[in-house]
Amino acid sequence: MSNIAYLPLHGGKAPQWLVSRMIRLAKPIVKLIVEEYGTQEFLKRVADPYWFQALGCALGYDWHSSGVTTVLTAVLKAAINSQNIGIAVCGGKGKYSLNTLDEIEREGLKLG
Repeated sequence: MSNIAYLPLHGGKAPQWLVSRMIRLAKPIVKLIVEEYGTQEFLKRVADPYWFQALGCALGYDWHSSGVTTVLTAVLKAAINSQNIGIAVCGGKGKYSLNTLDEIEREGLKLG
């Protein structure tokens, strides 16, 4: 058995209808994991690249599409920051990265 995963990349952009459905599905999944296992366990899981990839698939993102990291991170940001579960996601890609410091300050104040 090999310890290598081949994940070919395919181009394109995630359609908004898919992203909105991913966010809607991610909210209860994230909340359940945090409530049942705690924030540390949730962070441990999303730090595992295989678990992260699997979560993207479970939320409906095509396993061999390019951009699962970017799309899933944005989905998790929307899902997590809209709930009061003790964690926050800040930053983003491109122009969204310019707001990172303000987001850290704002979310930090919310978290206490």
